Parts: sequence; structure tokens; C-alpha cells
Amino acid sequence: MTLSLPHRTEPFTRNDALQLAWRVLLVVALGLLIASPAYAESDEARGAASPATVKDEGAKLDPDKIFGAIVKVSTESVPDARSAEALGTSRQGTGVIIGKDGLILTIGYLIVEAGSVQVTDSRGHAFPARVIAYDQATGLGLVRTIVPLDATPLVFGDSGKIAEREPVLILSAGDGASFAWVVSKRPFTGDWEYHLDSALFTSPPTTDWSGAALINRDGKLVGIGSLVVGKATDGEVSLPGNVFVPIDLLKPVLGDLVRQGHRAGPARPWIGLGAEELQGHVFVTKVLPDGPAERAGLAVGDIILGVGGDAVKTPDELYQRVWAKRQAGDEVPLKVLQGVEVKEIRIRSIDHLAYFRPHSTI
Repeated sequence: MTLSLPHRTEPFTRNDALQLAWRVLLVVALGLLIASPAYAESDEARGAASPATVKDEGAKLDPDKIFGAIVKVSTESVPDARSAEALGTSRQGTGVIIGKDGLILTIGYLIVEAGSVQVTDSRGHAFPARVIAYDQATGLGLVRTIVPLDATPLVFGDSGKIAEREPVLILSAGDGASFAWVVSKRPFTGDWEYHLDSALFTSPPTTDWSGAALINRDGKLVGIGSLVVGKATDGEVSLPGNVFVPIDLLKPVLGDLVRQGHRAGPARPWIGLGAEELQGHVFVTKVLPDGPAERAGLAVGDIILGVGGDAVKTPDELYQRVWAKRQAGDEVPLKVLQGVEVKEIRIRSIDHLAYFRPHSTI
């Protein structure tokens, strides 16, 4: 693997130096990724694979192309955005070029209620962009630049084949390249009516996780950064790290998202609350203003005992019961403990996108 530098006639600037340092770090990290013992001992590398085979695999990786597919995504929210309290009005993160027409994949919370979107490529050139889609189920988002970008899109890998203890690269527009390990593959439930059956957890953590690209040893995209967690491992040993949305979740719905801005079929029901588990009980920790839950009379501190006739003891169970056999617009019957009184509260669900302020660029 070699690093080639273009002939220059103009003065070398500080930005050029930063980009060169970024590329050098990426080359080193790719080399470490290929030389990692975890790669040499993997099922793919055992058997017929020889040291020459491993070397050939590394030679196929082009640091300049990988680097060129990483962009910065900057957004400004619409006035009075309902997401502003939690996410702010100005948001920045990473995007990954996945289409030759300027299609960029990122994490959805960066672009929710975006009034304006700007994409800055690896050369420092800024381009206006518009939101193409936000997918509630995966949490992923798509934007597209007004003009195509001069970069090679990243190829999707197979996130389902990523194994625990496998080395990976985390690439972001802010931190650059960092070397990490997949330390766990397990379900993840967020307190914003969000669940992944099998998220990718990595460690050590990166500080610039929003939309960051998770790259496997073949230089392919296998995940998009979502958040940082205090416990990425699944067991007694506790290590901080990051949660990545597996790229396999995007593959079956990508066409729908590009064509119509959302996945095909009815939207998932959304009731507008946050919940946490404490000693086997589901406590309401957040009720979004003017959302379905608030309008139905739910309040912070309430304990949700069940959905219909089904008892729930965790937020995951709550969400799964709400989503089961329902679509946006359906009524959700909750059994709730308010103070010392058990009440039946019926919440009229909505599509999550319908909660956001209008005039978004979606």
C-alpha cells in the first residue's frame, strides 16, 4: 500500500497539512487493520489464505478513495424546531458518499427538521445539499448535494459477518481515522422509541461519532455512528465505546428512501415519550410537548404496567408491544400507574415525521 502525493505549484497551507496528516494516519491505520492478529486468525484468513493473500487484500485498499468519501455534514434547523431542545439548532457530523450523484448517508438526528444543509468534502469545498430521507426505524438519514461530488462512493460491506474482537476503522470528518475493535453485537434500545435488534458496539470510543463511518478490513462500509455509551461490552468487563447502526439494515429500504423519502408501507406508530427501566418497572422519563402521550394525559414519573393485556417490564418490551400489529394512527391502550391509581390511558399514535415542524428540506 503506497501513499502518493500530487505535484504542487501553489503554497502548502495549514489545511493541506491537516489533510496530509489525515491521509498518513489513514494509511497507517489500514496497515494495522490488515496486519491485526484478529485478521490473521479470522475464519476468512485461515485455511487457504497465506501471508501473500493477506498482503494482496491490503493492496486493494485505496486510502485516497476512502478518505475522499468522508464529508462533513452541517445543518441549521427550521425556526422553533421541536428537536432543538435535545439536539440544538446547529448540528455537525459526518456523512459518507454512497452514490455518484452526490447521495450521502449519515445519522438521522443531524438532519431532522433541517432548514439548510451544507456538505464539506475532504478538500474543504462546501456544497449546498437537501434532505432526501429520514428513517425512523434505523435512525439513518440521506442527503444529496445539489451538484455531484468528485469522489468515489464507498462500497457496502456485510455487517452481519462482522465478528466480535474484529478490528475496524472509524472515520469521521472531525477526528479523522481511529482504530477500534468490535466488542459486542447485541440489541440496543434507546429511550426515544428506538430499537435495533443487533447493533455494533466498538471500543475505544471516538469523540466524533455522529454519522462516522465504520470500515471493515476490506475497506467497505459496515456501519454508521449513532452515539457514545459508557458500556460497550456485554459482560462483567465494562469498556466505553460507540454504537453503530449496521449497514445491512439500510440495504433493503435504500431504494424506497431515495424514491419517496421513507420506507414503503405504513409508518410505525409513535407516541412521544421516553422511558427507562428501574427494578423491573417502566418509568416515564420524558413526555414530548404536544405529542400524543402528553395529549392523552401521560406524565413524567408515571409507571407503564402494560400495553393492552400484555405486561411490560422494560422499554424494549414497551416499544415492541406498541409496534406489534399497529401502524401510525392506531390507538395504543396503556395500563399506567399514576400516583396510587392504576388507569387505562388510550394514546392516538402518529407518524414520527408528522411531529416535526413543517418546511423541512425532506
